[in-house]
Amino acid sequence: MPVISVITPVRPDADAALLLEAFTSVAAQKLPAGWSWEWIVQLDGRTGGEAIRSLPRDSRVHIDRGRQGGAGVARTLGLARAEGEVVRALDADDLLTDGALARDIETLEAHPGIAWCVSGCLDLLPDGALVAGPYDPPEGELLLRTLQESFAADAFPVVGTHLAARTSLIRALGGWPAFPALEALALVMFCAAVAPGRMIAQPGGVYRKHFAQTTARADYWNAAEFGTLRTAITSRVNALQSQAWHWARTDAKERTHESGS
Repeated sequence: MPVISVITPVRPDADAALLLEAFTSVAAQKLPAGWSWEWIVQLDGRTGGEAIRSLPRDSRVHIDRGRQGGAGVARTLGLARAEGEVVRALDADDLLTDGALARDIETLEAHPGIAWCVSGCLDLLPDGALVAGPYDPPEGELLLRTLQESFAADAFPVVGTHLAARTSLIRALGGWPAFPALEALALVMFCAAVAPGRMIAQPGGVYRKHFAQTTARADYWNAAEFGTLRTAITSRVNALQSQAWHWARTDAKERTHESGS
């Protein structure tokens, strides 16, 4: 039975109520026939984490913790435990929309040569209003050039935490980079540098904007550090392109044969 692995990093001081809402949005997903989901919850730190104790017991929910290193490190530690052939990102304070995982799976199955996809975003504002992402591109192929131009204009068109990708691609890229910020955006760029992807116009997630989120903290936005991060992302994209390496799909039967030969 094919599996989609939803990976969520959790801060030690995460809000239990928001994490439970995230779980509820995952558990409510209806998947294509034959598919199942697992939720990889990775606590970013060896202490704290009271929020994860609020989660109901479910055999599909796999919780672990590791040394604190930020969301990118936590996501990649979670990736090591993923059993699915598709990985889907989800933040601990965000929500999946109805049918989000099914649309991810159906998009990848309908386009075998596509390695990743990302869906539209709904911003949930503190007053309860839901508004569409300001830069969401139209349905269809999502080119690296489009992402690069938007990144340079500081108007990135997609939310990196709505990325769904074939697990083989994410592992080949080394998972999420160990950046203190922009790690989810960076991985979308790295995927686009080596593999074709698609945009799903229908919103696949609700991005919750609230005063306790990481990006709302005063120490998050550091101009000098963000300049370094932008350089790191651009230079790695350029390096990937210069190597002329491209992801190629290898199905499970081929992998089994190769490992046994």
